[in-house]
Amino acid sequence: MAPNDRSPRLRDYDAKRDFERTPEPPGAASASAAPDGLRFVVQRHRASRLHYDLRLELDGTLLSWAVPKGPTLDPGARRLAVEVEDHPIEYADFEGVIPAGEYGGGDVIVWDRGTWQPADGADPRRQLADGSLHFDVEAEKLRGRFVLVRKGRGDGGGKPQWLLLHKRDDDAVEGWDPEEHPRSVLSGRTNDQVAAEPDLVWHSDRPADEAAEVTDSGRRRVGFEAVDERALRALDGLGPDGTWELQGRALKVTNLDKVLFPGRDDDAAPVTKRELLAYHARIAPWMLPYLHDRPVNMHRYPNGAGAKGFWQKAVPAGAPDWLTQWRNEAADEGETECYAVLDGAPSLVWAANLAAFELHPWTSTADRPDRPSWALIDVDPGPETTPEELLLLVRLHRTALQHLDVAACPKTSGRRGFQIWIPVEQRYTFAETREWVEALSKAIGRTVPELVSWKWQKEDRGGLARLDYTQNAINKTLVAPFSVRPAPGAPVSMPITWDELDDPALTSHRWTVRTALERLEERGDPLADLIGRPQVLPKL
Repeated sequence: MAPNDRSPRLRDYDAKRDFERTPEPPGAASASAAPDGLRFVVQRHRASRLHYDLRLELDGTLLSWAVPKGPTLDPGARRLAVEVEDHPIEYADFEGVIPAGEYGGGDVIVWDRGTWQPADGADPRRQLADGSLHFDVEAEKLRGRFVLVRKGRGDGGGKPQWLLLHKRDDDAVEGWDPEEHPRSVLSGRTNDQVAAEPDLVWHSDRPADEAAEVTDSGRRRVGFEAVDERALRALDGLGPDGTWELQGRALKVTNLDKVLFPGRDDDAAPVTKRELLAYHARIAPWMLPYLHDRPVNMHRYPNGAGAKGFWQKAVPAGAPDWLTQWRNEAADEGETECYAVLDGAPSLVWAANLAAFELHPWTSTADRPDRPSWALIDVDPGPETTPEELLLLVRLHRTALQHLDVAACPKTSGRRGFQIWIPVEQRYTFAETREWVEALSKAIGRTVPELVSWKWQKEDRGGLARLDYTQNAINKTLVAPFSVRPAPGAPVSMPITWDELDDPALTSHRWTVRTALERLEERGDPLADLIGRPQVLPKL
């Protein structure tokens, strides 16, 4: 962008940054407002000193103040807010690390975001000029009416200084401390976690278009390293047993030619263990975002999909020393203490070699096991439920969730049913997400009582479907997206769009290990955009 095309308000910002080195967006001359109002953002920023950056969108830029102690809902608090240069709109979503030596060098998280509007319809430009801005906030942590009052300039005529306060309204909370709410609303992570494992690491000695290196960790993953074709050809060249070198790991693989799944049709070839391992390697970039940082319950079928399997929760003896493991310090006597965390293609292949192809990640993360980041709806058909009735039940959930303005995504189970995954902010308990899903599903069930039973035992349901909310509990799980199910043809659980529910030919076992990747290359993963979204559930 040519300098003359930039907003004059952003020139101070531009002058302090070297965009060849800093992974911050340079911004546009003008940007449209958020669809539901003017953007409100607070970023927790550890530079030379910790502070909070308060940002209000106005006239195509972000008006910005540095608030050393952070904004608060406490109406008795008066916070110093130092006016700083305006920032570009694109900076509102920046979360990562600014290189040392750059202006503002340090780590940044999006601590809060939402919308704001001038109080009582006043002209904010005039209020700013007069030194007293009253504005209403609707964000994820901060709500209610705030006031910025200009005090003057710092010693030596420095940057303008303001006072930030919260009015005594219904949203005020006495003693509210921002430091008691340290996590990002964008990723759920803390500054320490972003600093230790940023989504992007910037290498200033590389060309600008190659300088951002994606890490292999973090809840807001940009991508995972794909397995190269040479490694896959090496797998094809192995005998029945051998050692497969994969992304720096030596994997002992066995019984590669063993049939694990019969063909779906009479003329379809069966699926061998070799093909299963190759699928796990190829699907890794798509599946790992749902497994990373989460304990996993593995359903193993060593004798193939046609035989009875068993659950493997504890890390088995002989697991490689590089496998990430998590110890459940809250486990009661007799409960599993040590779980596997599958965070790379080698660990996915290791699980497949155990015939652990049905993978059930926890809905909470290892660092916050008692706080789910997903709420789950399981639409479980009964023997008498027709395909048309099954789709109707899922569509009714679609209508309800869209009416509530709740972001969610359906996926096929890979067997007979459908599931709906709802991202939630990790402030809820499992009891709260269970209660919310129960209220939603029972409201839907009341509209079609002839299709739904709430009985626990299948034999007591009269062949009807169950809308299962009970999976919203610690260590209760549903199958991961793209995980393989024990059935002919090796079907997989596939995220779909809401619109696809209108296809009367849709089945919950449509995609298999042989068609899943082609589907993803063509359509992408509609559930991916919801990963890590800190959604607040509306009251029902």
